[in-house]
Amino acid sequence: MEIIIREALAEDAEQIIAYTKIVGGETDNLTFGKSGLPVSLEQEEKFLKRVHDDKTSIHLVACKNGKIIGNGSLSGLPRRMCHRAELGLTVRRNYWHQGIGSMLLTELIKYAKGSGIEIINLEVRSDNLNAIHLYEKFGFRRIGTLPAYFKINGHYVDFEIMYLDLR
Repeated sequence: MEIIIREALAEDAEQIIAYTKIVGGETDNLTFGKSGLPVSLEQEEKFLKRVHDDKTSIHLVACKNGKIIGNGSLSGLPRRMCHRAELGLTVRRNYWHQGIGSMLLTELIKYAKGSGIEIINLEVRSDNLNAIHLYEKFGFRRIGTLPAYFKINGHYVDFEIMYLDLR
């Protein structure tokens, strides 16, 4: 299986919007469901251009046979937090446990180190043990819990706050 990890560009906007609808419908681990994110094609294109031009942000896609099967992003923070970035990571359910998350994390951490990002933050469902294990494998540490972070069908879900210190 040849997986290509590359930066997402404005011309990927349509496929990324479709991807978010697919991945959002496959799990309750994300902030959105099967309707994806409420963005237009033009908004997504502008977002991807802005990320591309930002020196402390990147949006990567994992592709197989030209189709997006995973994505990962670092969103650099402003002002006195400019040494930090927020991490986001998703992989299509059919490709879980095949190393795609690790491939994306490897590239994101390499980018962070080369861009002056010293600390990477993330939030992950407390019951998403596979994701927590993946992040811990890369050196992320749990530093707290956000109680009732999600409310899905009347049930509250806690999230772990994790961070990776690259200093």
